Amino acid sequence: MTRLFGPAFRQSAGLLLVAAALCLTLLVPPAGATPEQDALFKALKNAPTEEDASRIEDDIWNSWLDAAPSPEIRQKVDEAMRRRDGYDFQGAKELLDQVVEEAADYSEGWNQRAFILFLQGNYEASLEDIERALALEPRHFAALSGKAIILMTLGRVEAGQEVLREAVGIHPFLKERDMLIKPQGVDL
Repeated sequence: MTRLFGPAFRQSAGLLLVAAALCLTLLVPPAGATPEQDALFKALKNAPTEEDASRIEDDIWNSWLDAAPSPEIRQKVDEAMRRRDGYDFQGAKELLDQVVEEAADYSEGWNQRAFILFLQGNYEASLEDIERALALEPRHFAALSGKAIILMTLGRVEAGQEVLREAVGIHPFLKERDMLIKPQGVDL
């Protein structure tokens, strides 16, 4: 009887529990998710055309931005995005540093700063911010896509492909889906 419940069994049981917990996190919406967001993600996954998916994607982006905990935080994020569009990456980062300090539970603050860090070539710091964003919003297809691109850029192609598949599972019409490596003779 002792052999049955020895270290190998406990390790296997532990891995099974981790796998079950991961499956549950993918099935259960994030704590801050609204019923509207849940409906948008369901519609995105089932969008019949790329055009339909694009409209839904815009609605999801707006819901993420609108989730700012205060008008001041939203203004800082909007200004950071304007600065980013004007190639003032350092100015954008400084604003986003304030955002993540003042609103650590706001996933889009982390995601936007991760994007700036990526544009600045600071991949490791970008990955850290992506992980923070994903901890708050596991369905953040853009954060997943960014993570995949960074992993592949760093030569971790297999890990990047796995993350990109996860993102495409959430958003089947994701622009970066063309970066998936398709085995010959297999239709993904």
